[in-house]
Parts: sequence; structure tokens; C-alpha cells
Amino acid sequence: MRAIVAAPGTGEGFRLTEVPDPTPGPRQVLVDVRHAAVNTGEIRHLGLFPAGSVLGYDAAGHVVRGAEDGSGPREGERVVAFGPGAWARLAVFDVDSVTVVPAAVDLAEVAALPMVGITALRTLRASGSLLGRRVLVTGASGGVGRVAVQLARHGGAYVVAVVGSVARGAGLTELGADEVVVGLDGVGPVDVVLETVGGAQLVAAWGLLAPGGVLHSIGWASGEPAVFPVNSTFAPGVARTLRSFGDASAPGPDLALLVDLVARGALRSPIGWRGSWQRLAEAVDALAHRRVAGKILLDLD
Repeated sequence: MRAIVAAPGTGEGFRLTEVPDPTPGPRQVLVDVRHAAVNTGEIRHLGLFPAGSVLGYDAAGHVVRGAEDGSGPREGERVVAFGPGAWARLAVFDVDSVTVVPAAVDLAEVAALPMVGITALRTLRASGSLLGRRVLVTGASGGVGRVAVQLARHGGAYVVAVVGSVARGAGLTELGADEVVVGLDGVGPVDVVLETVGGAQLVAAWGLLAPGGVLHSIGWASGEPAVFPVNSTFAPGVARTLRSFGDASAPGPDLALLVDLVARGALRSPIGWRGSWQRLAEAVDALAHRRVAGKILLDLD
């Protein structure tokens, strides 16, 4: 079968080539992948993957072999999935990492949701009730940001979306942002922060937290260190919290929730570029030069 694999030492760091078909385990399904999505971190950290390993985590397609124990979706069902080895014509996924997609929902649309959707959903859930609270989303033009803006608004929050330029903020108001701002100057105190940029912006966002607030550090797009001024982590009143995120285990139920939101028209997928997987190098270049707002979606032809 064809797949996109890690290729250290090449200019691109990946290549489309032939690899052996994968073999599913007892509680895994084999999926004929029709669409796959690219997360920024996968491209940024290509050098960490062993040569020849199949890349990618987000996919949607049709089950061609169900799990041996009868659990999970059946052969022929349409699914969206999250797990390693997704950028291939055939991929295996644990039964608790897939969910069935209704016929009325476009497979391509939900293929872009697993990584960013799970991250945004679980981070906001860990923040407690959002009703009436001020939620700040940095890097809001990206995949996580666009989903987080929508979910926070559905939760009853007042949403402040932070972007790097006016152009990058296009469409965020329609997704549910109450404010779209370039940088953090002039932003008032907030209760919850979803921080995806790191560096100086993480430090500045920490300074905006109201007593009892929580900052979730869920990305580091800047690649720059965060240097906190002396005593900046001390403040009177209820303690503020800085949290990390990394739990993407057993995502099936949350994938089902995200698919249901799409089906009801309550969530729009953050697709910023779509094309053949043979054009991945072109898409990566566009992403690196900030010509893509949202995620890259690959059609496996």
C-alpha cells in the first residue's frame, strides 16, 4: 500500500512510498483511509520519527475489517479515527479510538477534527463551567483555536480570540468570538486561557488571569522560551493555576460528541487547505509561511 513515511535527511523530511499493509490486533479495526489531516506539531517534529515510520494521527474512511472480538464498528461503516499511522491507504486503530460517522456527515469534514477537537474539548472540560466566564484563546486562527472558540461559546463563555494579524482573524467572529484581537495589549482579566503560542505570549497571558483562573498550556507554536519576571507567579487572592495537556487516550466517546456537533450544525471543522496527499509538500510550505488558517486536509487518491 502507499503511505507517507518519515524520511530523515531529505529536504522535506517525508516521502510518499510503498509499505507493507498493516495487520490489526484483536481489538483493532482496519480502515480504508479516504481523508487524513495534518497537525502542525507533526510537521514541526518530523525529525523525531524513525525513518520509514508511517506518519499522521487523524483519519476518516471505511472499515474493511472489524475487530476479532466483535467490538467496535463493523465492516463497511464510515468512521473517523485517531491514532498513529493515519497517513496511509490502510491504517489500524484501536476500537476505542474510532467512532461511526452518520451518512449525512461529510467524512472529509470530520477527518480534520480528532487531534484539535480532543485537545480543545478536554481542555475546556477541565476548566469547569464556562457559563458567564471570560475565555481567552491564543493562536485562535489555528486548528485547536478555531474549535476552542466554538466550543467555549457553546458553553456560555465570553470568548476573546487572539491572532497574529488582522487577516488571520477572518471568520472568527462568525465562529463565536466576542472579541478578535491582535496581541494582548488592552485585554482585560480573564478566567480561562487556552494558550497555544508559548514564549512571551504565555507569560503575558498568565498576567491576565483573574484570581482563581486557569491557564492551559497546550501548544508552543512560537518555539521560544517563556521567561517569567521575578514574583510574577505570586498574587493575592485565590490561587491561579498553570496546567499542561497531553491526554488523548481512548478518544472514541469524545470523537462521537464532536461528530454529533458537526451533524447538528453546531461545530464547523477547521479546514484551511485541502488537496491531494501528493501535494503535501506544497501544503506544508503554505502552513510554514502562515498562508493556512486552520488545518491541512489530505485526500488520499
